[in-house]
Amino acid sequence: MHFEIALAIAIIALPLLSFALVIFLGGRTPGKGAYVPIGAMGVDLVLAFVLLARVIGGFHETVHIPWFDIGWLHVTFSIALDPLASVMLVVVTIVSFLVHVYSMGYMSGDPRYSRYFAFLSLFSFSMLGLVLSASFFVIFVFWELVGLSSYLLIGFWFEKKSAADAGKKAFITTRTGDLGFMVGVFMIYGAIGSFTFSDAFEAVHTGVISGPLLTAIAICVFCGAVGKSAQFPLHVWLPDAMEGPTPVSALIHAATMVAAGVYLVARCAVIFAASETGAMTVAVIGGWTAFFAATIACTQYDIKRVLAYSTLSQLGFMMLALGVGGYGAGIFHLATHAGFKALLFLGAGSVIHAVHTQDIREMGGLRKSMPVTTATFLIGSLALAGIPPLSGFWSKDEILLHVKHDGPTILYVLASAAAFMTAFYMARLCFMVFFGKPRGESHPHESPVSMTAPLVALAVLSVVSGWVNLPGVFMGFSKFVHFEGAHHLHFSWTVAGVSTGLALLGLLLGAAMYYWKSIPVNVLSSRFPPIYKLLYNKWYVDEIYGALVIRPLIALTRGLFRFDLGVIDGGVNGTAWFTVLLSKIKGWIDVYIVDGAVNGVGWLTNTGGSGLRRVQSGHVQEYALAILIGAITMAVLALFV
Repeated sequence: MHFEIALAIAIIALPLLSFALVIFLGGRTPGKGAYVPIGAMGVDLVLAFVLLARVIGGFHETVHIPWFDIGWLHVTFSIALDPLASVMLVVVTIVSFLVHVYSMGYMSGDPRYSRYFAFLSLFSFSMLGLVLSASFFVIFVFWELVGLSSYLLIGFWFEKKSAADAGKKAFITTRTGDLGFMVGVFMIYGAIGSFTFSDAFEAVHTGVISGPLLTAIAICVFCGAVGKSAQFPLHVWLPDAMEGPTPVSALIHAATMVAAGVYLVARCAVIFAASETGAMTVAVIGGWTAFFAATIACTQYDIKRVLAYSTLSQLGFMMLALGVGGYGAGIFHLATHAGFKALLFLGAGSVIHAVHTQDIREMGGLRKSMPVTTATFLIGSLALAGIPPLSGFWSKDEILLHVKHDGPTILYVLASAAAFMTAFYMARLCFMVFFGKPRGESHPHESPVSMTAPLVALAVLSVVSGWVNLPGVFMGFSKFVHFEGAHHLHFSWTVAGVSTGLALLGLLLGAAMYYWKSIPVNVLSSRFPPIYKLLYNKWYVDEIYGALVIRPLIALTRGLFRFDLGVIDGGVNGTAWFTVLLSKIKGWIDVYIVDGAVNGVGWLTNTGGSGLRRVQSGHVQEYALAILIGAITMAVLALFV
């Protein structure tokens, strides 16, 4: 085994080991359970950069370790180290390490402090294993572990009903998509007798997997991505996932759970590139999700929900890029987005930690009391809006370039509209939270260094991480993380100018409404109340699901429960009652008739014997008396007869 593969296995093993230590020893480990996971992720971060350097140097390797055999089922533990995996390792470890450090301050005083860090380690282990997987079976195992980890962390404060419900909602919704993914995995194994990516992609190249089967596999695999990456229509779990601790939200939205779906589609680029229908499905769902979620983010007042719908929209951008063949652009945006979205969520956590509310209508004027949080949050917002030269500009511009060049015009229009709205709702958020007059009753203060230091580090990343794609400066992200058959488009000043102009217009509109107050903030709700109500209520998707899916299913389950209780259980209980009755009757017959007859004969025999025993007394005088009585009786009878 190569040294680099051993390091990759160590990257997976370290957070698993820290999880085991903390979950069993708890607060008895250093730092009350925090230092071991932080140390493990710090080592993982260093190892991830070492592996990235080795891959840049040309090292690519896939290893298949025999796992188990059950009859005709042969499974290997397959891991791969290539440009895509190495970049994702760096992204996951950077964000995870900073979230671990940030959590020391944010979760300080929580009664389940050590358990929280144990769950963070499990989450990181699951995502790192998923990134290094080289077979559909192995990636599905880690895929489900990611779902389990998210359930544990979203519902971490399970004593709150809303948090417990959010955890269940995330688990059930993502399992819906995972069912399709599982079917796709079985279809692949049924077609080629192997789970490995290399064998599946070779089967696509040779035509063993083609036609309707290829399309079906592509759609099924994408179903899993729709659930994990919260694409329409399985997006409903992600906004509710904000009930978990804010550092968890940053980890989920930036580098773990929602990134898994985008990574899966990119990893299966060969399948989607060969299936025109599958690729177009990815593009359409992604384009609609980008636009749809952005419209909702413009009307929300919960700071974390605004960012949650922003994540939905950005994930839509990534899927749109993958669907039109811009695989490098989609993964590039995944990498840059991880930095500034983690920054925004951790910044939101810093704000919530200071003002004890998530309603932006109760905030305002925080820039004076929280200068570090304000500055870093503004950098993250501008990066998300796509303002040059920040990281989001380079990745989002490349996506728009691919969509304009290779996709339908309607998808480019939707993406451009989403880009405009992204700048608007982030301007709205920043001006309501950090500018103007304070509207709350709290006395905010800057967060401790353990929380602000990760913000500063992520702010630096949000500025410089996109520069790897500067035209003619570096080798370029898309040239490094290359995909078979994908083409690289050169930088377009036209597309960049249009996207930047739209972003600036969005920022100006936000400033005009929420800073200069030259446009009434209620202009949409007063002039177009139905549209505003539609967007504020999130297009009524939850209500539609409630009416068409949830309530009918609950009614069906209650009906089945009554049928089970009345008919199935009634039949079983009735049979049991009748059996008990028959046994009682049989017992009565046995006791009073059968045993009665036997016992009666015995009683008569015993009684007769007792009487005869008295006759055979052995006294002569008694015998003489009996003879006398007998003689007298016979004489009397003779007289009358």
